[in-house]
Formats: sequence, C-alpha cells, structure tokens
Amino acid sequence: MSPTQAANKTGVLLVNLGTPSEPTVKGVRAFLKEFLSDPRVVDLPRWLWKPILHGVILNIRPPKVAKAYQSVWADEGSPLMVYSKLQAKALQQSLNEAMGHEVPLQLAMTYGDPAIADGISKLQAQGVEKIITLPLYPQYSCTTTASVVDNLANSIKKLRNIPEYCFVKEYYQHPFYIEALAASVRAHWQQHGQAQKLVMSFHGIPQRFVDEGDPYQAQCQKTAELLAEHLGLNAQQWQVCYQSRFGREPWLQPYLDEYLTTLPSQGCTSIDVICPAFASDCLETLEEIAIENKQLFIENGGNDYRYISCLNDDPKHIDLMVELIKSKWGK
Repeated sequence: MSPTQAANKTGVLLVNLGTPSEPTVKGVRAFLKEFLSDPRVVDLPRWLWKPILHGVILNIRPPKVAKAYQSVWADEGSPLMVYSKLQAKALQQSLNEAMGHEVPLQLAMTYGDPAIADGISKLQAQGVEKIITLPLYPQYSCTTTASVVDNLANSIKKLRNIPEYCFVKEYYQHPFYIEALAASVRAHWQQHGQAQKLVMSFHGIPQRFVDEGDPYQAQCQKTAELLAEHLGLNAQQWQVCYQSRFGREPWLQPYLDEYLTTLPSQGCTSIDVICPAFASDCLETLEEIAIENKQLFIENGGNDYRYISCLNDDPKHIDLMVELIKSKWGK
C-alpha cells in the first residue's frame, strides 16, 4: 500500500448545526420540527413536549422565523450554509497542504441536509476508515456538540462496517481561536474605531442545564476573559451576555436584550458586539444581533452599535481548524 493510500484512510467530517432549505414557512417548519424534536435541545418528557411542539410551536413560529430568514437570505442560500461551504472549501485546501496529500472531507449538518449519515457514507466510499469529526462549536454544550455525537453514533451503529472515529469536544481556550477572535476585533477597530464597550454575546441555554453539569457557561466566561486579556481591556470595557432564549424557564443571564436597554442610561452609547460561540454567521448573528438588537439599543438612547462578524472563512480560523484536526490525526 502506498503512503497516499494509507493516509487517505483518515477523513474529516466538518459539522455545523443546520439550516432550513428555503426561507419559507414550509422550509422553516420542517427544520424546526427536526431541531426541536431533539431531546438534547428540549429535554421535556415527549408526552408533554410533542403536543406543544406540533400543536403550538410549529404553527406559530415558522411564519415569524421565515420572515427573519428572508431578511438575511443570500442569492447562494442560507448564510450559515454559504459560510459553512466556504469554510469547508478553505479547510480542504489547507489540510491538503498541511498533510501533503488530498484529505477526504465532507461538510454535514446535525439537522437538515447534508446529513451526517450521508457524509459518513461519502467518506467511506473514498476508503476512509477513521473519521475525525469537527463540530463547529468552540464551547461544549449538551445542546450542540453532544447532539453531533449522538447523530454520529446513531448513523454509525447502522453500518455493517463501522469506522474508527473521534471528535473535537471543544476549543474555547485554544490559543489559535483566541488570537483569531482578537485579530478580528482589532481589524474592526482599525476600520471603525473602538466603542466604549465590547459586548460578547453567546447563545443561551437553560440555566438548569448548567446546574445539572453542562460546562458551557464556564467555557463562555473563559473565552471572554482570554479575549479581553488579549485585547488589553479592563473590566469596565467588556461584558458577557446571552442571547436567543426560548420558552419560559430561566436561561443563562444577563440576557442581551435586557442589558442593551440599560446601557445608554448608564452613559454607554457606543458598543461593539461579537458572538464568540458562533463559528459562522447565521440568522442569530445577522438578524437577531446585527438588526433586531441594534434597533433595540438605538431606541433606548444608544448612538453607535456595530456588529463584528463571525470568523467564517478567515484564514486564522481555518488555521485553527487545521490544528484541531492535526491534534486528532495520529490518535
């Protein structure tokens, strides 16, 4: 067997959350049905949750969410899909250069298409016997990374010939990740100037999940502290908040929307907002953060609100991905 053939036995599965196939009520409903049916996302007893999901949520939310998607949908498709494809393309090229041969790589989504099972099938068709899975979530949560692992395991257990596999659990404090974030903030400041405060907005999860052992909040806080330290910010120049809460039970606080309404009255009228929990720009960053929350801040007396884009396919972000994959290559 040639070195290239041996090397080709290892492949990469790059996984993001997923997106509706189209910005319509039908497309959004199909996506939300799959997403909100995952017990990792909503862990209520099925007998209680299913009637709520099918009788209420899937009738009320799709029109509103579809309208939000329409405001950010690109000609090429959903922003998350567009950026994920750009990431996969850039990562493929960088991995090939780093490993000295073509590395089999597939992009997959936890919900919707392309499915994780299809990604595994395509990698095996290329002779892959070991799969390194990279979930695009810097901070681990049972609601995100664990869902990827569940999906991966459920897909693999159906196979006659199962591949060896491993996954990157988290990278919330990886030096390459922190440097990539810091570089993006510095570039933003160089172009637009530095605001009074840098708000680091992370996707929220129920407080109960953290109380039951999910390390997500602690990892978000560590990411924020390292980024602030890297940028030389003092305690008054940055703030952690949590966005995108859903349902009535308490989620991680402070809530971003409530925090934004208080800032102008405290004398802070210019802010930069970054979302370090998101590897790719998507509905939650481009609509909720860049449009909806900006309007909220301005309406409450703010003057300048600037959103700092996700790392997307930035070269430093791709370099990080290569390092994460290489760390699992020989194990």
